[in-house]
Amino acid sequence: MTDDMAQETGAHAFGGLLRARFSCRAYRDDPVPRAVIQAALADAQHVPSWCNSQPWKACVTGASETARLAQALFEHSGTAPHASDLPFPARYEGAYQDRRRTCGLQLYEAVGVEKGDRVASARQMRENFRLFGAPHFVLITSPKNLGTYGALDCGAYVTALLLALQARGVASIPMASVAGFSPFMRDWFAVEEDRDVLCGVAFGYADLDAPANGFRTDRAAQDEVVDWRWD
Repeated sequence: MTDDMAQETGAHAFGGLLRARFSCRAYRDDPVPRAVIQAALADAQHVPSWCNSQPWKACVTGASETARLAQALFEHSGTAPHASDLPFPARYEGAYQDRRRTCGLQLYEAVGVEKGDRVASARQMRENFRLFGAPHFVLITSPKNLGTYGALDCGAYVTALLLALQARGVASIPMASVAGFSPFMRDWFAVEEDRDVLCGVAFGYADLDAPANGFRTDRAAQDEVVDWRWD
């Protein structure tokens, strides 16, 4: 195989991973072998970070621990106030709000929630705190002193982990929702006080027959997000 052919094959495989991955909201019960998870984490460790600081820490749960966490988090989230280490977005406006709304409407249509049914939509939203029934979960934290740029590096790590899992046939969903209850997550995982709770990732083998997995979001056209400055 020539270098050009190898590059084309690699590019095609990478693009295929990006297009095949989706935010999975229903999982089969069977756990992912620990060796598979370790291999995905090893791949994700190779993402670049500022000054090679590698600020992320990942706390990973097996199936029984994930079930205990999901039950406790679901109960806690029903009464506790929102409390995140990093501020959530102040608002979504324009195209960002449009994309967010479209995603929500697609999900509600897939699971049979009628437009305007706030009780049913709230019930679906609460599935976040059951971790969507995933058999595994990973909590991502970053040093407080590294601020925004530590969080940015951790975002790269999360993306790499999602793709490394996808490459091994494992579905996933990144979750900012769990960071809305950072004190709970900090206590549960014994996170050091000098670290911020950033997000989580629920993962496992997808239940492709579940209605919640029956839609795919689209992506903005390149000319909406890229400004070319080209001679």
